[in-house]
Amino acid sequence: MVPDAKGIPWTSRTGGKQFVDYDPNIVLKNEGNNSGDISGSQHSILTMDKAISDLEIKLMASRAERETIQKDPMMSEGVKNIESTLKRKYFMVIGINTAFSSHKRRDSVRATWMPQAEKRKKLEEETGIIIRFVIGHSSTSGGILDKAIEAEEKVHGDFLRLQHVEGYLELSAKTKTYFATAVSLWDAEFYVKVDDDIHVNLATLGVTLARHSKKPRVYIGCMKSGPVLARKGVKYHEPEYWKFGEVGNKYFRHATGQLYAISKDLATYIFINQNVLHKYANEDVSLGAWFIGLDVEHVDDRRLCCGTPPDCEWKAQAGNICAASFDWRCSGICRSVERIMEVHERCGEDKNALWSANFVQTIRTSS
Repeated sequence: MVPDAKGIPWTSRTGGKQFVDYDPNIVLKNEGNNSGDISGSQHSILTMDKAISDLEIKLMASRAERETIQKDPMMSEGVKNIESTLKRKYFMVIGINTAFSSHKRRDSVRATWMPQAEKRKKLEEETGIIIRFVIGHSSTSGGILDKAIEAEEKVHGDFLRLQHVEGYLELSAKTKTYFATAVSLWDAEFYVKVDDDIHVNLATLGVTLARHSKKPRVYIGCMKSGPVLARKGVKYHEPEYWKFGEVGNKYFRHATGQLYAISKDLATYIFINQNVLHKYANEDVSLGAWFIGLDVEHVDDRRLCCGTPPDCEWKAQAGNICAASFDWRCSGICRSVERIMEVHERCGEDKNALWSANFVQTIRTSS
């Protein structure tokens, strides 16, 4: 069920005619009126139908999110207390995918592009940007790994804990759970997933996404189409390779997994349908598969996948600052703990860019 007007069927009657599943982009015609014009009263009714449909979607999502939170005993008290967040409209939610063993990577991100303490709170309040490290739980609930994350959370307060058991082969499930959880907690324009070994320029990312804020069902990233690897034992092996045709075929176009963003209606779609969305071996392929049959706009933006210096540095000097930088050969910044500061110093945007970027104009407070 696509979270759009045409995703919820209804019937309205005007002058004895039935209009089913109204889409404002489709011109409806009366059989007896060859001119194709719709009267003012008909237009008003159709507009009202669209408004009712939007309210139905919001009501359905609100009910589902409250049920999820009430049934989830593993969510922190801060997550359960969502009343204040539901009143606010945010611009984007950035989830940094991380693992139990990535403490040094998290610290390197905190020391470079992720604002800390009061600055992070200011970022949320003034620019509507939420940033959290995203992690689930260990297979042994309450074990040493979970306690280490809990201790780190007490110091920094920058985690989003998921109802998910961590594991490399479970990245598709984690991605699905992240989007479903994030959209249930924060009402935002966009939801972003980024790895913890990527350098991000937040203002440039925000401006890039803001250009698409008025579009429905938008999927933004560096689109690729890699080979479907059928041979067992190789990295990125696809056990269900036979579904993609003959051996040697390529995947459909999808955003590379280091960083991508989706609009709210697509995140809501994942939230509503999470129990029936199929998971492939690779999480970026899974996300692309969930959207391949929908009316989704794929946006290929190469500013989201620049190389590390000198590539991003040359582009910055030419006035084309990158939104994200990493090394393709490492699927992230090679030796990111040691090198991300260098990337930040040579390719980072101006320190004041985040507080003066024009995407803040798109942030609204819901009534």
